[in-house]
Amino acid sequence: MIMQQERRQAILSTIDEYGEISLAELCSLFPDVSSMTVRRDLTELEARGSIIRTKGGAISVRSINPSLSSKGEENEYSLRARLNIAQKKSIAKKALQFVQKDRSIYFDAGSTIMALAELVPNDNMTIITNGINVAQALVSNANINVMVPAGSVNRNTLSVSGSESLAFIDKINIELAFMSASAFSLEAGFTVSNINEAELKRKVISRAKKTIMLLDNSKIGKDLLFTLADIDQIHVLITDSPLSEELSEFILKKGISLIY
Repeated sequence: MIMQQERRQAILSTIDEYGEISLAELCSLFPDVSSMTVRRDLTELEARGSIIRTKGGAISVRSINPSLSSKGEENEYSLRARLNIAQKKSIAKKALQFVQKDRSIYFDAGSTIMALAELVPNDNMTIITNGINVAQALVSNANINVMVPAGSVNRNTLSVSGSESLAFIDKINIELAFMSASAFSLEAGFTVSNINEAELKRKVISRAKKTIMLLDNSKIGKDLLFTLADIDQIHVLITDSPLSEELSEFILKKGISLIY
């Protein structure tokens, strides 16, 4: 266990020193362990909020905000919101076609969903969201009825979750659910690092007639601790660029609409 902790601290120090580094470069610097072990170390460091994983590597949190103290006082949401901004806006524009008036709609928390909330027209609809900032963006539209479940607020994601949130979702009918995840792989499905948020996302998906997943390509091929849905539990997957041929074929064979 001590060796594992020392290795992870060494990996974090290396990422902080370089600012951004590829998985291949990390593996060359730590030849005594397998690439799978390095991947697991990166997953754990991301779950702690120490790094942000990218497609093929990792970025130091401190490189994004050099003034960040050693205790890491800026929340994770603020850091993530700065990444892949163009991709998130692109996904949001594609998702907008599925937002329909006179419907009961759920908006998940997250920066990609926030980008969608900023595009929603001022039409008659009810939008339920556990995203505090998402709700704030939506209330400026006078014709949208905005509902937020009770629960505990996670400062790192600006989202509400917990037993009260689950009980609230059990009482409502959801026609369309726009969801997000922190990672996706065929083996683990859609995953996040927080168990309470995973439980709420699962509950929403189980209640929704149609689930639309918004996921930028940088999150594909990664696993986090808690699975919120398998691929066959969603109806539409919207991303910012083409997936691998193998993955695209698998998704389409499941009868899922793939938009990029």
